[in-house]
Amino acid sequence: MNSGLSWSRWIGIIVKEFIQLRRDRLTFGMIVGIPIMQLILFGYAINSDPKKLPSAALVSDHSLYSRTLLQGLKNSDYFRIDHEVSGQAEAEELMLHGKVQFVVTIPEDFGRKLVRGERPTLLVEADASDPSATGNALAALAGVVRTALVHDLQGPLLRLVPAADPVDIRVHRRYNPEGVTSFNIVPGLLGTILTMTMILMTGLAMTRERERGTFENLLATPALPIEVMTGKIVPYIMIGLLQVTLLLSAALLIFKVPMQGSVLLLYFCVSLFIAANLTLGITFSSIARNQLQAMQMTFFFFLPSILLSGFMFPFRGMPEWAQWVGTVLPLTHFLRIVRGIMLKGNTFVEVWPHVWPMLVFMLVVIGLGLGVYRKTLD
Repeated sequence: MNSGLSWSRWIGIIVKEFIQLRRDRLTFGMIVGIPIMQLILFGYAINSDPKKLPSAALVSDHSLYSRTLLQGLKNSDYFRIDHEVSGQAEAEELMLHGKVQFVVTIPEDFGRKLVRGERPTLLVEADASDPSATGNALAALAGVVRTALVHDLQGPLLRLVPAADPVDIRVHRRYNPEGVTSFNIVPGLLGTILTMTMILMTGLAMTRERERGTFENLLATPALPIEVMTGKIVPYIMIGLLQVTLLLSAALLIFKVPMQGSVLLLYFCVSLFIAANLTLGITFSSIARNQLQAMQMTFFFFLPSILLSGFMFPFRGMPEWAQWVGTVLPLTHFLRIVRGIMLKGNTFVEVWPHVWPMLVFMLVVIGLGLGVYRKTLD
């Protein structure tokens, strides 16, 4: 037996590996696609300093100074005042539904008190359920207000310019008054952990049977494709609910995350989210030929989900095309649901706009999975 190193054998093995890699087009696609996707997402989509955040203005004073102040907020690029509300109830409704990030309230006699040097109050309410989305805007608020009013503080009002702040700015951080990061991160972990584990476990389900040879026995049975898919999904739903119970208990007992809404509504939405991920995992397992391919497809889906859903980076800080992509992902809607129920006390009416996209996603994936599922090994 020749124990010496043979360059010809070594080169032959290298050539063989390249041939196998060329035949495994899915793996080769992941090798090329994942780095490109990371480059695009981190280079273009991720932004930790969100601008043009949707805001509402409740103006009870229509003086020149109020108009100047609102224009200054718009010019700062942090605030996009696209709602002018007539009452506090309307402003509360917009913030509860997540349609605005800020509510700016200019009280009556704002301009008159400013002229008198009485430092009128400016109330800014911020949706602090995601502190990273509002932090930079609130930090720049005092400077923005001071700069906006400099132009109008002329003549007799010039004495107000050297003051630290001609306006008394009061910031109310709604739903998370202390800006605790764990109140935002821990509920989001429910979605990210479920996305990773549910898709991965079911993605390996059929491929594991195919590699072990037990898939042939399953194909020999009279079971319909829908029966096979749902039969494999139900056990993992129970596992997912167990995971949620453990994570939710830790969130409430260890991290002291408040539960303002209904626990039953939360579990209903969680069950729907789990089912959506499991159907995607089963579809991946039907497409993949082995467990490695199933894991690669899971990671390929998980990466944009965690980056574009608003879990790690502010959703409104992303460019419009990235927000469109993120809107398709079920994790984006689930994060808004779980944070809304736990921190805002949202009811079914408020979460429905995020429930139906997950239903549509699940039905589309089920249809795709049934189309891909084949009754033969070929």
